[in-house]
Amino acid sequence: MLTRFAEGLPVAEIAFFRMLIGSFFIFIAAKAVKVDLSINKRELARFLLYGLVTSFHFFFYIGSVLYTTIAHSLSLVYTAPIMITVLTSFLLKEKIPRYKYIGIFLVILGIIILTGFEVKLTPRMILGDVMALLSALALAIYSVVGRSERKNFPLLKYVFWVYFTSALFLLVWALPSFTMPSSWTSWLVLVLLGLLPTTLGHTLYNAGIRYIHPTYANLISTQEVTGGVLLGAIIFGEVPGMSTVAGILVMLVGLGVVLLENTK
Repeated sequence: MLTRFAEGLPVAEIAFFRMLIGSFFIFIAAKAVKVDLSINKRELARFLLYGLVTSFHFFFYIGSVLYTTIAHSLSLVYTAPIMITVLTSFLLKEKIPRYKYIGIFLVILGIIILTGFEVKLTPRMILGDVMALLSALALAIYSVVGRSERKNFPLLKYVFWVYFTSALFLLVWALPSFTMPSSWTSWLVLVLLGLLPTTLGHTLYNAGIRYIHPTYANLISTQEVTGGVLLGAIIFGEVPGMSTVAGILVMLVGLGVVLLENTK
């Protein structure tokens, strides 16, 4: 929702500033609680790889929005829980009960209903759909990496270097159409994007995957779609239709199957 107020800045540039400003806020927080952010050359190489994966998530998501419909993009990006489940099981040997796949299916089905996914394809849309799937794969790898590194780095140290290195790669993606923001409203939006969905949102997500299975954390994060619908209704007066409401309800049922049963 905040990006609507960015006054036409290139989306790749918005992503760059979002991650750069987010890393700045994390830097301040880390210094405030005296977390050592220093790393050695071997760790830097790892974080460059993690930052590249993170930048791919944003870059391919941006590309998917440009080449295919929002419905296709969201529906395919949110197949990430399936990929996370497979990768976590294969790489980290952390499996989830089989019945929870029903909940995963319901959440993804709810997203498809909510966004109004249509089975129509053009060569341009196929390219966008592939980008959306690559974005989901990058998000899945990002999640599994965060889970695997939970014992090696304090949370603030880990997210600072992931955000900062991803910003460096996003700058490369943004350079061909880079335009320095010229209004205070654009800068305000960029600061809020760095603070809210990045410093708070992504950091809480990274904190969550340290304590619960990444699939569960990712399924919870899909509710940003629900939050976006609610904010759209409140801020922009975009009243959701019946299919949107039905999709949200199906998603919530799916989350109930996964999360509520997990407490037993």
